[in-house]
Amino acid sequence: MMTCAEVLAELERLGTAQTKKTLMRHGAPEPLFGVRIGDMQPLRKRIGKSRGLANELFSTGNSDAMYLAGLIADEAAMTKKDLEAWLKGATWHMVSECTVAPVAAETPHGWALGRKWIESRKEAVAATGWSTLSACVSIAPNETLDTEELQSLVDRVAETIHSQANRVRYCMNSFVACVGVYVPELTDHALAAAKSIGKVEVDMGETECKVPSIAEMIGKVGARGTIGKKKKQARC
Repeated sequence: MMTCAEVLAELERLGTAQTKKTLMRHGAPEPLFGVRIGDMQPLRKRIGKSRGLANELFSTGNSDAMYLAGLIADEAAMTKKDLEAWLKGATWHMVSECTVAPVAAETPHGWALGRKWIESRKEAVAATGWSTLSACVSIAPNETLDTEELQSLVDRVAETIHSQANRVRYCMNSFVACVGVYVPELTDHALAAAKSIGKVEVDMGETECKVPSIAEMIGKVGARGTIGKKKKQARC
């Protein structure tokens, strides 16, 4: 097993100035090396899964190391305390929404933590909560999901999204799309909610990123004939 120091050295070798510049434009703070996610995959395979090393890497505060920590985390071993600590230590939205949330979703604690986090008054916590619920919906067998609860959550988004904080709006928007894509029984309900919601305004900073349309996302998946097809894992 590689040590934390060895992994950091390898990440530094893989980093590029251009990727670092791009990530910082999207909101990443120092420290980071600027490693593309695709370039992390061979390292991920070499390491395998390790709760201990994942926690060490995450605690460095280095954005690249934190993302890799999510890729190697052992979902069967991660505790609620681990996940709460990760969310508290997340340095920006990519780490909280794209690392903490999918890792949480793959653990037995995901749904409960997601429901807890969406009630937070802190933008980053609430946004991560909605991202966690989205990730849960994307991988959990539909027979294990409470469709009435999901319908209620979609209705909640439709009623409150425009009064929420910036990143919360973005993650709420994605949640409704995920329900429509992964839960066929609620596809029509999600589309109706999308019509009620209308355009969602989110400040994406100095980037060309746009807020995806719920109806368009569901429509594209429907055109492929893959509504209801689940992902094998939330992390990527």
